[in-house]
Amino acid sequence: MEKAIQLPFFVKASLFLVGVYVFVSILSIAGEIIVPLIFALIIAIVLHPAVVFLKKKKINRVLAIILTMALAFVVIAALATFIFAQASKLSLSFNGLIEKFTEVFNESMAWASGYFQISPEKIINYISTVKAALFKSGGSAIGQTLMSVGNGLVVIFVIPVYIFLILFYKPLLLDFFHQIFGTANRVMVSEIINQTKTVIQRYLTGLSIEIIIIAILNSTGLLILGIDYAILLGIIGALLNVIPYIGGLIAVALPMIIALITKDSPMYAVYVLIIYYAIQIIDNNYIVPKIVASKVKINALVSIVVIFAFGALWGVPGMFLSIPITAIIKVICDHIDVLKPVGFLLGDTMPVIEIFKIKSIKEGLEKLIPDGQKRTN
Repeated sequence: MEKAIQLPFFVKASLFLVGVYVFVSILSIAGEIIVPLIFALIIAIVLHPAVVFLKKKKINRVLAIILTMALAFVVIAALATFIFAQASKLSLSFNGLIEKFTEVFNESMAWASGYFQISPEKIINYISTVKAALFKSGGSAIGQTLMSVGNGLVVIFVIPVYIFLILFYKPLLLDFFHQIFGTANRVMVSEIINQTKTVIQRYLTGLSIEIIIIAILNSTGLLILGIDYAILLGIIGALLNVIPYIGGLIAVALPMIIALITKDSPMYAVYVLIIYYAIQIIDNNYIVPKIVASKVKINALVSIVVIFAFGALWGVPGMFLSIPITAIIKVICDHIDVLKPVGFLLGDTMPVIEIFKIKSIKEGLEKLIPDGQKRTN
């Protein structure tokens, strides 16, 4: 019987790093295929209960899927139409906003040149240099933008097809996973699939409710302050809030800029910041724990890392997918013994440090003194 070859640690580590590099490269190269599939899979999981409900009403499977997707399309189309109508109001007064922005910019430049004792000519020359660099790279940027828009339109038409096929072939896909992992692991595979489905459904349902509540709070706060385009900015802020930690910063920056441009006093921008900060406190301490929270929770450190990682991998769509994908990975890790430490690292369960569980200073000192020294003393 041949003896198994034991590889040195550095060889194992090198092979592991090469494997990770190849895997990430494949994900990056095939992003245009993988990202729409993941979006379609997540949406299909959310729509599946409606399909099951219609099937219980003795409706044909194909017809149930079509009716569910049609209802979802009507809701999305209504929301998109409302946002477009609000955005069209902004476009009508775009020239006025540019003029006001120019005035504010000139005043700010005059203040900066006086406060920092920099001649306005130097500031203008610097701006001209930056403008020239932007125009130089503008052609390629426009080409990339048009290509991205074209790819986006293709994805918009492809995702519904993926959703229909995933819902239609659901029994085949489930049987495929059971066959891959064998009958011995059938119970574990079923548990992982069911828990993953529950996590995604709860997360996205809660997220939708959170978006509606935050949009109402944002819009109400901006309307009270009399900020122009309050409803549009409130909805955009709620959608950006889906991206944890980063989206909130962008969401508050937009209405602050509009307040600086359209209002006479810069204090309105401060008021916007205060209102958004109060809404963020409500969101973090009540809405997210009570409504969005699911069985799987990801700690803040991992959340920030995966947002940047998936953003670098797949761009903005990757940021939106980062938390659901990480939650699915945690579900899988929690059910496999070898990967349970990884699942523990991804979660937000803080281990109890024994030294803090003391009743007196004497007990704490005894915990710090090794057993050998206790016997010697």
